[in-house]
Amino acid sequence: MSTARRYIAKELYRSTLVVMLALIGLFSFFTLVDQLDHISDRLPLSALMYIELLALPTRTYELLPIGVLIGAVLALAGLAHRNELVIFRVSGVSATRLLGMLWVACLPIIALAVILSEYVTPAAEVRYSEANLVLRGKVEGGRLVSGYWFKEPNADGGSRILNVGTLLSTGEVANLTVYDISANNRLVQMSQAERGVFEGSMLRLANVTDHLIAKDAVFSLAEGVPDPEPMIVVKQEPSRLLQTSLTPARLVARIATPEKMSLVALWDYIGYLQNNDLDANRQIVAVWRKLSYPFTLLVMLTIAAPIAYMQTRRGGMGAKVFAGILAGTLFFMINQLSLNMGMLYQWHPIMTALAPNILAFVLALGTLMAMEYRLSWGGSARAAGIPHVKESA
Repeated sequence: MSTARRYIAKELYRSTLVVMLALIGLFSFFTLVDQLDHISDRLPLSALMYIELLALPTRTYELLPIGVLIGAVLALAGLAHRNELVIFRVSGVSATRLLGMLWVACLPIIALAVILSEYVTPAAEVRYSEANLVLRGKVEGGRLVSGYWFKEPNADGGSRILNVGTLLSTGEVANLTVYDISANNRLVQMSQAERGVFEGSMLRLANVTDHLIAKDAVFSLAEGVPDPEPMIVVKQEPSRLLQTSLTPARLVARIATPEKMSLVALWDYIGYLQNNDLDANRQIVAVWRKLSYPFTLLVMLTIAAPIAYMQTRRGGMGAKVFAGILAGTLFFMINQLSLNMGMLYQWHPIMTALAPNILAFVLALGTLMAMEYRLSWGGSARAAGIPHVKESA
C-alpha cells in the first residue's frame, strides 16, 4: 500500500500545484488590472508589481484550501477516468481507506500552510503595509477617519486613550493625541504631539502641547459660575517620554487583519485588549480559525472524495471539476457568513470558527460512507445473483 500511497500523493501534489499556479496567476492578474488606474509618477507600474508580489504569500494562504479541493478532484477524477480507482477497489482499498491516504498525503501541504501562516504571511503583510504607506501614502486595515485608537491604564489609576492620526514609513507616528482620564471618568489632560517614536517601553513625543483642565471646569460650565482660575492651562514642551504599553508590534496588530497575523502576535494583542477591557472577540475567533486551518484542508479532501466517485459517464471530468469549484465556493461563502454572523450575534469563538468545517466534514464523510455502502451492497447483490442496475466506477 505504500506504493499506492506514494502514487496518490504524487497525483495530488501535481494537480494541486497546477491549480494553485492557475488561481494565483488569475487573481494576481485581475488585481493588477484593477489597480492600473492608480499608476502615477509616485506609483509606477514597477512599484505596483512590487506591491502585488508582496501580496502573493497572503493570496497563496487564502487560496490554498480551494486549490487543494480542486487539485484533489482533478487527481481523483483522473484516477477514475483511467479506471485506476477500480484497480484500487479490486485490491481491497475502500473509499474511506483512500480518503485516509489522501489525508496522509496532505501532511506536507499542512506543514507548508503552517509555515505560510506563522512566518511568511505576517512578514509579507508588514512589508505590504510599508510599501503601501511609502508608495500610496496610506495603509489598509482598521483605520477610522480620525485615525487609530488605543486604550491603556495610566499611573493615577485612571485610563489613557491614545489617538494616532498618521503612521510614517520610518516607523514613527504623527499627529498623536493623548487623553488622560481620572479614576472617576473625568478628563484631566489632553496632550497633542507632532511626532512620536518608540524607545523600548517608552514613546518619545516631540513638540508636545498640554491642555490641563481645572477640576471645577465641568461644575463651572454646568452652573454658569465664573471661576477665578483659568479652566484650561496650556503648556508646551519640545520633548517628553511617555510610559506606555503600546508597542510597534501592537500598532501593527491594530492595522493588520487578525487572520494574517502570527499566533504569537495575536496572543500578545489579545492580552493587551483584555488587560484594557477592550473587545477581543474578533482576535480570539481569528486564533481558532488559524488553529482549524489544517482541519480545513482535510475537510477539502473529504469534500473532494465523493465528487471523484461520481460516475464519469454522467458528465465527464469537466462536471467533476465544476462540482468541486461549486463546493469550494459554497464552503467559502458559508465560512464567511458564519464569521460575520458570529461577530454580529456574539457566538462563541469556537462555534464561529469551527461550525462550517464540522458541518462540511460531516456531510462529506456521510456522503462518502453512503456511496461506499451502495458500492459494497451492489457487489454483494451481484454475488448473490440479485440484479443491480446502477454501479459507480
